[in-house]
Amino acid sequence: MAAVEATPGVGAVSSEATSRPLWRQVAVPSEHGGWSLTAEPVVLGLVVAWSWPGLALGMAAMTAFVARAPVKVVLVDRWRHRWLDRSRLAARIATVELMAITVLAVVAAVGAVDPWFWVPLVVAAPSVGVELWFDMRSRSRRLIPELAGTFGIGSVVAAIVLIDGGSASLAVGLWVVVSARAGAAIPYARAQVFRAHGRAVTWWHSDLSQVLATAAVAVAWGLGAIPPAPVIAVATIATFNVVAVRGPVRRAKTIGVQQMAFGVAVVAVTATAVLA
Repeated sequence: MAAVEATPGVGAVSSEATSRPLWRQVAVPSEHGGWSLTAEPVVLGLVVAWSWPGLALGMAAMTAFVARAPVKVVLVDRWRHRWLDRSRLAARIATVELMAITVLAVVAAVGAVDPWFWVPLVVAAPSVGVELWFDMRSRSRRLIPELAGTFGIGSVVAAIVLIDGGSASLAVGLWVVVSARAGAAIPYARAQVFRAHGRAVTWWHSDLSQVLATAAVAVAWGLGAIPPAPVIAVATIATFNVVAVRGPVRRAKTIGVQQMAFGVAVVAVTATAVLA
């Protein structure tokens, strides 16, 4: 559930962050792009397969994204064998948010049409564990945890489809779409941010991610899990990323808005094609 940030280095902390009230430092996610990457599978799932249990599941996913901030503080401080004022505050906030997630999950389970809706979430659990493992060691901005987090949160769209009795094929297909979209965006955004800060760029990370994203949705289409429209959308964005990453250096804010717009476009195109 992580996203690339406009920070000059791994683990860097801005003066703006340290000047914020303590509760904001421990409770408010600093990964601005993470809001979009979390919302995309939730919105796509609800548009394609609306249900009240699905809404509860989507709310649980968004709450989980927010809860990751205080959970990360607790994990980092425990890993470093310290317990500070921020640790205690983060633990209290995390407890409340985890309780809310539990209640929402129970509400979703009670109203589920398909009692096996939780299978995608279980399958994705190890990737979330990988992300938290890196979080605990203050390495959450590495490429591996960021990709693992997006794969994990992408499982929510599959669960929302299944919870309303949708087909497993469509559920997996939509999971592939949101994961491919995010998986292509993160290495591209990292490369652009690194360029903006004068850091060395590993070009093949970004290029390979575009190829794999396009291949993944193409396979999903070939297996009949999704219509061709999202394949065209992802391939178009991937092509843009390959060209743009070698173009003029852009500000992090511009990159973030650009990728958020691409995410909205993929969700809109995919939902329209599925419902047509």
